[in-house]
Amino acid sequence: MAQRKSERWATRMGVILAVAGSAVGLGNFLRFPTQAAQYGGGAFLIPYFVALLLLGLPLMWMEWALGRKGGVWGHHTLPGIFDTVTRARWGKYLGVLGLFIPFIIVVYYLYIESWTLGYTFYAAIGEFANQNSETIKGFLNTQYLGVRNDSVLSWTLSGVIFLLITLAVNFWVVYRGVSAGIEKFSRVAMPLLFILAIVLMVRVLTLPRDIATPLEGLNFLWTPDFNSLRDPKVWLAAAGQIFFSLSIGLGAIITYSSYLRKDDDVALSGLTAASLNTMAEVIMGATIAIPAAVVFFGAAVTMNYAEGGSFSLGFFALPLVFKEMAGGALFGALWFLLLFFAGITSSVSLLQPIIAFFQDELGWTRKKAVGVLFVVVAAYLVPLVLLTGKGFLDDMDFWAVNILLPVGALIEIIIFAWILGMKQGWEAITTGARLRVPIIFKYILRYVTPLFLLVLLGSWLVVPDDPKTGALSAAVKTMMLDGVPEENKPYLIFCRVLMGVTLLALLLLLRYAWKRKLDQPEMAPQLAAAEAAVNAPGTIVEEITPELFGEDAQGKV
Repeated sequence: MAQRKSERWATRMGVILAVAGSAVGLGNFLRFPTQAAQYGGGAFLIPYFVALLLLGLPLMWMEWALGRKGGVWGHHTLPGIFDTVTRARWGKYLGVLGLFIPFIIVVYYLYIESWTLGYTFYAAIGEFANQNSETIKGFLNTQYLGVRNDSVLSWTLSGVIFLLITLAVNFWVVYRGVSAGIEKFSRVAMPLLFILAIVLMVRVLTLPRDIATPLEGLNFLWTPDFNSLRDPKVWLAAAGQIFFSLSIGLGAIITYSSYLRKDDDVALSGLTAASLNTMAEVIMGATIAIPAAVVFFGAAVTMNYAEGGSFSLGFFALPLVFKEMAGGALFGALWFLLLFFAGITSSVSLLQPIIAFFQDELGWTRKKAVGVLFVVVAAYLVPLVLLTGKGFLDDMDFWAVNILLPVGALIEIIIFAWILGMKQGWEAITTGARLRVPIIFKYILRYVTPLFLLVLLGSWLVVPDDPKTGALSAAVKTMMLDGVPEENKPYLIFCRVLMGVTLLALLLLLRYAWKRKLDQPEMAPQLAAAEAAVNAPGTIVEEITPELFGEDAQGKV
């Protein structure tokens, strides 16, 4: 109990940087520039900012407020918070998504994160000076990941080494704890990340003209295209980017904010974290990647690179850009080191909810929780690494980001705005606020945001991927394995079975955790007193304390 009670952020700036770090990751510097380039630069930004105001910012405030409220109740993860808010047996089971989604994402996120560390090394030794537009893709797939047509399994010794280093850094940070580990790392990594981004921005904006100038690259990014607003795919892509980059809908921010004190500000802190994230991807990420690519390739070729996937600009185009620069090895290494630090600040936030659940609901020490999670993640990475060439990673990413994130956010907003109620919800957002939140967001949270989420989910499932060639949406095609080579289908089915087994295991673990607490005879008087107090008409329990229900009740009610 003493260990859990001491888990608090040391400073206000520390928690802001940690939450901003949770959001600022590979999505900002890899995914956003690629999405913006793919949809024509300025055509993407209008839907992006609309989604930020109607979806991102309201959900950010809601998660900060819900997390702080959960911490007051003695819970740091969604199962415990949902159980308390709904007062129903099914509440904790809905909260399982707050464990399942972070776990699925962090497994493949750590793998991609290790690529950036490997590329830092290869850029520094000048490996990319020998690559061209044809061979650079082969370098990632064949030389680094070990994907070969004559073999089912994919792996290389260098790739495994960089993955092990990445795992060691991440688990060392979370092992140190919330304040001594995550906060201290964020206070160093986030300023360093922004310094690296500024250095790279200055270098890109001072590039000499090749096919185009850096200014033409910025013009491509910032010139609005109002005709694109009629394309639903642009809106879907923009909303998906908001989910991915802000880390909303998966429970990580809720866990982070649960370590706040009951009067700590969440309104200004949430806005600050969201603003830092937006600045990182719109001002920095896109200003580095897009103008650099446009200078050397032109806008049309840059868009073609972006069609290759979320990481195409970062891993395929930019290494070729850096090799053409003076000091290209140095700036290439800085670019990938920037990505590595950005990745770590996000991946540790994905590990923390699961560790917090092990501590809160199973009573484990942090050492045991971190050790068990390390073993499970390492075991999960084995098939992911070996079956990379079979689409294993892409399938996990599809289910986690395109389906589970909006579903998780929709469940959160319904519980916050409709079950807890906007009266309590709005009070939770504004209590201790140093910022006056516009009252209109009270109604946006209750009505507009859930409607936006429903339309978003429906559109993902209904809007045709290509109206000229078929009526199926990209989501339905992926679910049905449409277009997947026959030889790869068994591996993707195995991937989905593995995720299903993981979800079932977490549900059984939830059931065991709650049964375990109810079976403790010494807890019966405290639990009865807590239930009576919480359910009493007109009574609001502000904080579960040893003085209120006894020493053993702290964090268990």
